[in-house]
Amino acid sequence: MRLLLFLCLLGQLLLPAIARSSDFPARSGNVEAPVLTVYSSLDEPLALPMIRGFQAANPDVAVRYDDMLTGEIYDRIVRETDAGQKTADFAFSSAMDLQVKLSNDGYAQRSDLPMSGRWPAWANWRNTAYALTFEPAVFVYHKPSFSKEKPPSTRGEFVDYLRQQGSDVFGKIGTYDIERSGVGFLFMARDQEQFGDIWSVIQAMGAAGVKLYSTSSAILERVSDGRFVLGYNILGSYAADWASRHPDVGIVLPRDYTVVMSRIGLVPQAAAAPDLGRRYLEFFMSKEGQSIMARELQIPAVSPDVAGANTASTMRDLLGAQLRPVPVSPGLMVYLDQVKRARLIARWNEVLRLQ
Repeated sequence: MRLLLFLCLLGQLLLPAIARSSDFPARSGNVEAPVLTVYSSLDEPLALPMIRGFQAANPDVAVRYDDMLTGEIYDRIVRETDAGQKTADFAFSSAMDLQVKLSNDGYAQRSDLPMSGRWPAWANWRNTAYALTFEPAVFVYHKPSFSKEKPPSTRGEFVDYLRQQGSDVFGKIGTYDIERSGVGFLFMARDQEQFGDIWSVIQAMGAAGVKLYSTSSAILERVSDGRFVLGYNILGSYAADWASRHPDVGIVLPRDYTVVMSRIGLVPQAAAAPDLGRRYLEFFMSKEGQSIMARELQIPAVSPDVAGANTASTMRDLLGAQLRPVPVSPGLMVYLDQVKRARLIARWNEVLRLQ
């Protein structure tokens, strides 16, 4: 079981993890109100606007929110289901591969909802697993360091910049450690599929003394204060939030192609109250819920009914084929294959170590 958990965590540290639970009483004041149980990897402070919005529309429903790691969500749903117990009514996670695996292995149930037929095809796997956000992988840069030139906007320009600057930028580049960051591994795996010369990028970063981190904030903090001049493949939603509070952080959506990942929502097969889980999923997919996502959570919305800068529809209008969303499909499970994962990480380490 520990080996399976290791694989499912996609490189996250195997530290003891305890779900942080919060209870939100029904707004109606009914102490016997039905309780919606949510397992989510979205930090509770960020999730509050969505919870409040849902309860405003459903005042007679209480919410129990379990803030968990992505691997913990997967492991707990499987463990509880296999033991014949009830589990969460709704699961929301940024680990696209693990969510699709739950769906593919029979741990999620079909949810036919009003928006199902209009949801983008790439974002809907058999009305069971739904992509609810649209989050690009971006370059981030320290604006004062580029006062006299433009920052790189393609991977080719990224490599050229690192080679031209040489020792001036040594140790001032950051990206995810793909052994410890699930989203970092996902982005790297997609890079390998989308860009035939991706290893020249990794080689150039290695030669520039790239620093590796498991979190977005560690990289963005160093870009904001000038310790780093560039960050590669950073999750755009976090970058946008950071840039809104730190004016020296700039963002570039790579012109050659921009990988887009999503957080996936589903109703577990063994949900204690699947009707409440579907009601929460329906709210997530509604115009109101997606507007809250874009406006208050600062996470781009998927719904075609929501307009504005922070939406998939607007980004597609502006960038078109440049955007490469990761489809919600069983193809995601290739990233859970032990041999393929180990092979990619070994080559990553080898190329970096050669420098």
